Amino acid sequence: MTSTALTEDDVRRPGLTLLAVCLTVVLFPLAITGASVALPSIGADLGNSLAAGQWVVNGYDLTYASFMLASGSIADLVGRRKVFQVGLVLFGGGALVSAVSPDILVLDLARAVAGIGAAAATTSGSAILAHAFDGPARARAFGLFGTSIGLGLAFGPSIAGTLTSNLGWRSVFLVPAVIALVVLVLTPTLANSRNPSASKVDWPGTVTFTLALLLLILGLVEGPQAGWGSPLVIGSLIGFVALLIAFGVVEQRQSEPMFDLGLLKQRKFVGVSLATIPVVFGFTPLAVYLPAYFIAADGVSAQQAGLILIMLTGLTLFFPTIAGYATRWIPAQAQIVLTVVLAAVGLAWLTVLEPGIGYLTLLPPLALIGIAVGLSFGLLDAAAVSSVEVSRAGMAAGMFNTVRLAGETIAIAVAGSLLVSFTQSEVSGKLDGFNTRFADDPAALANLMNQGELKSAAETVEPASQRDAFSDAAASAFAQGFHGLLWVLSALCAVTFVVVALLLRERRGAGADVPVTTPEKSAAPRPAEVAGATD
Repeated sequence: MTSTALTEDDVRRPGLTLLAVCLTVVLFPLAITGASVALPSIGADLGNSLAAGQWVVNGYDLTYASFMLASGSIADLVGRRKVFQVGLVLFGGGALVSAVSPDILVLDLARAVAGIGAAAATTSGSAILAHAFDGPARARAFGLFGTSIGLGLAFGPSIAGTLTSNLGWRSVFLVPAVIALVVLVLTPTLANSRNPSASKVDWPGTVTFTLALLLLILGLVEGPQAGWGSPLVIGSLIGFVALLIAFGVVEQRQSEPMFDLGLLKQRKFVGVSLATIPVVFGFTPLAVYLPAYFIAADGVSAQQAGLILIMLTGLTLFFPTIAGYATRWIPAQAQIVLTVVLAAVGLAWLTVLEPGIGYLTLLPPLALIGIAVGLSFGLLDAAAVSSVEVSRAGMAAGMFNTVRLAGETIAIAVAGSLLVSFTQSEVSGKLDGFNTRFADDPAALANLMNQGELKSAAETVEPASQRDAFSDAAASAFAQGFHGLLWVLSALCAVTFVVVALLLRERRGAGADVPVTTPEKSAAPRPAEVAGATD
């Protein structure tokens, strides 16, 4: 592994380098969880459909996942600082356009651009840190890097809720745009490097992978709206399968593939990758859709919904470090399997969710899920790269994080589709006694509630004396729809537990090959040490 030399100017201000990178990456998870809190206000202001609203989150997550490896390869070729600067411009510009968007189409497109910028800044920023720091200092730097990501996840909903309630939903995008501009001013102080041995970007793999993922998400998002038998949905899913096959073919023919498909033959790498399911399907959909539930069913403000969600997100800030230290007594494999169990139990327990329930009642199940996710953040990345030989560690890190981010995008779409379908089924036939157009259109009411909007539907009920009863019936149906989603997610985690336990079990006579060290001693790539950080 050859490292490029750094000049004195590159390392003269390592503190500013660390500050700039950490300030940047704290914005990226905030851009996901924060935007989800703002969705009800966005829908009320722009009057968009549920599918169009989902693309505010999905569009960003999709491009963030799809361009991770490509942006890392480009950073190797042209220089990490330059790609970091371009990423900041794209992210900040996309956030600024989002803040002034006149309609949902412009907002969705701007969010997709911001996702590309986030991918570029994440991969190049992690590589910059890897070259600016060595030894224990590097471990500490990436510890702060991981903490910054955790801060964005943990406090994104509450920050966005406060901004939305007091300054409007547009401020959720305007504030990150301003911070990105401030960081851009600091970029001349960043360490700079490139990989002289880098030769090309895997464009065939990048294009087929991105388009396949786009068509899959399009089909999943539009399915409940247009109907699963519609030409758009069927065509999207067929196109996804065709492009996925094409992706596999072109990757096998590439000398420097975006995905090394040979890693899928590594039993423990596959097991660690599957262990992301509790994070992907147990945490992300809740962070996106629980705020809408609280706003619609309980009538709380966006700020209150964000604060309630800290019961889920807050523990993710502390347990990554705990997981690292706990490996002295509890093997990493056992902890990884435990995360899946905790998520399955927490999701099933969360079915106590009902309109008007005391929120402290929700603390135990939400905390269990948060602990599972926090442990995962502390274990899975190092386990993924440690499950393969050293020469393939960088590729393993890139594949692992791309799969995880792509999975989050799929999970948001799948969970949203299931929630709409379950809620629609629960609403059907329960509102016949109310004089409102929604009595005969349960799909429209389900869409409104999944965007956090019930008040406007209740205002259509005549006489007005029946509006409270209508709201109670609709909120109860929404809760039952959420129960259906939670049981599906819990069952998925339960099945994952069995598969992961089998894949990660130690074979007789074999040593542990998923080592995880404490944060001070670990030299394994952190979540963002993807393509470009291991040259």
